Amino acid sequence: MSKVGIIGDKDTVMGFLALGIDIFPAYSAEEIKKTIHKLAEKEYAIIYITEEASLKAKESLAKYKDMELPAIIVIPGIGGSMGLGMNEVRESAKRAIGADILFSE
Repeated sequence: MSKVGIIGDKDTVMGFLALGIDIFPAYSAEEIKKTIHKLAEKEYAIIYITEEASLKAKESLAKYKDMELPAIIVIPGIGGSMGLGMNEVRESAKRAIGADILFSE
């Protein structure tokens, strides 16, 4: 079975325990970056990361962006959406299809 983990503030990640997702509370940029690399090395298939945490680890996330695994998915934190996760989905669709089909007017 594939491993799934989540990185972010404790208040956000704790709720994912009930879903059987491995949680990794992290706050500092260094902690977040180390955790991303550790999970990738341990062959996690999916890594969820809160928007706030993703802002502190842009370079680390970029390293895995075009790799098949791990799939790194940016999600809103407990404070609500900053729009970063949806922007990632839009950009991925744009790269794959060549046009913005999700948000075009």
